[in-house]
Amino acid sequence: MSLKVPLSWRRHEDNNPRTHGGFTIPRCTVGELRIACLNQSGAAAVSGGERTTPVEPIISAKNIVKIYRSRDVEVHALRGADIEVQKGEMVAIMGPSGSGKTTLLNCLSGLDGVDAGDITISGREIKKMSDDALSEYRAKMMGFVFQAYNLLPVLSALENVELPLVLAGVSQKEAKRRAGEKLAQVGLADRMSHKPAELSGGQQQRVAIARSLANDPAIVWADEPTGNLDSETSQEVMDLLVKLNREHAQTFVIVTHSAEIGGRANRIVKMRDGRIEDDGNGKSAVAAAASSR
Repeated sequence: MSLKVPLSWRRHEDNNPRTHGGFTIPRCTVGELRIACLNQSGAAAVSGGERTTPVEPIISAKNIVKIYRSRDVEVHALRGADIEVQKGEMVAIMGPSGSGKTTLLNCLSGLDGVDAGDITISGREIKKMSDDALSEYRAKMMGFVFQAYNLLPVLSALENVELPLVLAGVSQKEAKRRAGEKLAQVGLADRMSHKPAELSGGQQQRVAIARSLANDPAIVWADEPTGNLDSETSQEVMDLLVKLNREHAQTFVIVTHSAEIGGRANRIVKMRDGRIEDDGNGKSAVAAAASSR
């Protein structure tokens, strides 16, 4: 981890004990430095008798259970899954087919309900929201990118990005401005008038990404966003997602089968049989179960 050193910190020329990385640190900045490190790690710390406040995760899910029922058949898709994601993280969820990756994403985002457990997004418990309130919350707080681009074929790229904004109550003039801004952000300023059939697969996914970012969401959920793309285009799309994550501190949760794509994330959460096998922070499901006893 690297921190930018303020210009007011000067190179030390003596053995001053209050130094860090070759810089003399003013007394008033020591606590700020500790808090900056805390905010980047998302962990609580106690140092020198000073207690820092833990950073609340933007996504928190505890003991999530999801069961799909069809007549006499029950499929236990999630079996007590726990996960936390800090603001600004890019997290990849990986695991074999049928491990519960997409189900977990759908439950975390409120697209699907749960049979047990608690999910909190930015401090709000989503199970306590009405359907209308949850839909409005998703529209304001979240963006979605899927393997299928889900673009309307009769609309241009600009109109596809503009449409959800208009439906959310944004004026047509403002929606058009925002849509153009987001398309330029993903490198499609010269393709705004093109319809999906006139765009490559990678370009169509970029339109879908621009659409997911139109409302400046705090969280972007991406389910196999590169699943329909070749390896070169997949890397281009991931380059874009990583760039957006770093520049705008938006939180990304990405479901993927690709180890190469997963390796671009800040950490990888591994799933198996509806459980979190490893949360990417060095805590396995076995360790988590033992600590809860």
